[in-house]
Amino acid sequence: MNGVEILLIIGLGIAVSAIAKRRGIEPGLVIVVLAAAASFIPGLPRLELESELILAIVVPPLLYSGARTASFTSLGANLRPILTLGVLLVLLTTAALGVISSWLLPSMGLAAAFVLGAVLAPPDTITTVSHGGEIGLPKRVTSILTGESLLNDATALTLFTIAVAAVSGESTTWAGGIGKFLYTAVAGMAIGGILAAGALWLRKRLHNPALETSLVLLLPFTAFLAAEEIHASGILAVVVASFGVTTNLTFDPRHQYEGAHLTRIQEDRVWPVLDFLLETFVFAYIGLQLRFVLTDLEFGLGRTLLAAGVLLVAAIVIRLAAVFLLFGRWALKDRQWKRRLERDLVFRQRYETWRERRGGQPFEPLSGKETLLVSWTGMRGILTLAAAAAVPEDVPGRDAIQVIALVITLGTLLIQGTTLRAMSRWLKIDLSAEETSAGEMRRQGAEIIAGIDRYDGQRTALGQAVMDRRMDEATARDLIAEVDLRQAAG
Repeated sequence: MNGVEILLIIGLGIAVSAIAKRRGIEPGLVIVVLAAAASFIPGLPRLELESELILAIVVPPLLYSGARTASFTSLGANLRPILTLGVLLVLLTTAALGVISSWLLPSMGLAAAFVLGAVLAPPDTITTVSHGGEIGLPKRVTSILTGESLLNDATALTLFTIAVAAVSGESTTWAGGIGKFLYTAVAGMAIGGILAAGALWLRKRLHNPALETSLVLLLPFTAFLAAEEIHASGILAVVVASFGVTTNLTFDPRHQYEGAHLTRIQEDRVWPVLDFLLETFVFAYIGLQLRFVLTDLEFGLGRTLLAAGVLLVAAIVIRLAAVFLLFGRWALKDRQWKRRLERDLVFRQRYETWRERRGGQPFEPLSGKETLLVSWTGMRGILTLAAAAAVPEDVPGRDAIQVIALVITLGTLLIQGTTLRAMSRWLKIDLSAEETSAGEMRRQGAEIIAGIDRYDGQRTALGQAVMDRRMDEATARDLIAEVDLRQAAG
């Protein structure tokens, strides 16, 4: 299959997406189903790319784009549930699905089974978050799911790398695995921070929106590949680089410069287009593999599909049980804390001081309704498909891994993705207080900039309000975007 055919596939994906969105259907689901059906066209050649190339092309820009609009303060305020979901739950899911896979497909081998577990572990919650307003997700749930998506990808791909190395015969111990995990995390974040600082320094010296946007488009790929070169976490490098560049350019007056608003406007238009093209390509690519991987299955079609069905149920049940168990334990501990706060004055004073330093953000556990929503957002998506496509050819059961990944992605999109909106309506979570607070914060933001004539001064005032915890980042970012548009129009 040549480049022209790839472009035709993406072009058809655009048309399919337009139709699917008009009918309220997830476009990725339709694209992968149609691509899977198209794979059975007689004489259609197999499109297959190098495994490392898929991850290097697809994952970095999607992660960078997802982190661009994330609220750093909200992520910090909800760090506990984010770490629970993004690290602990991924570890538990990888281990559980790996063990189940080794039982269902014993000839695959334990190491390859854990490769499959790592491929299936991370949910694509960032897609859910992008439709949070339409679905009716509470703001706090959205923040938690955003943080989970940014972290669980890094955890899963690190486990994926360790498992693939084990398949290749590298000796791996628990201590060695933990040490490698810590190294990849710390080194990856360091590289992301260094590259972000370099990009910030260079960007304001280019004085050209096209060049500045080009620099930022290169940044996620550079961060990912540089980190991977020293066997660090490319994903964490990309996330840190995105936070470092976006937050500073939006809120820090030291990084405001003439023409920066034009670059921000341009980037806000470019990233959604790039996201769409990459997502369309991945869904189409994995669907087009179906006929070929079915032909090459080592374990037989029936056994593979049976394993996929069992793992689909297991993936959904594991998330449901783990979220309620982990968050239930948090709720129990919170009640113990509240009892101590009532009887221990010194402890209460220290706790209030701690909360004030963190901006007074909520630290209470999620309600039962919110926990149910979080537990039901387990749809697999881009990373699962990209990781499945990136499994090296020498991994036993590679074709079965790709089929199972496709079945579970489709299954979770059908079972959970199509019912999440209805569940949110059925739960009837009261968002009136949240909406009132958001409206009041926006009104205050408008008052802050009302008496300031200069556009740079308005942005500086909004950025300072964020630093002073008087305004959340999402509201300030929306108001700064409006200032940018007024300046561009004036």
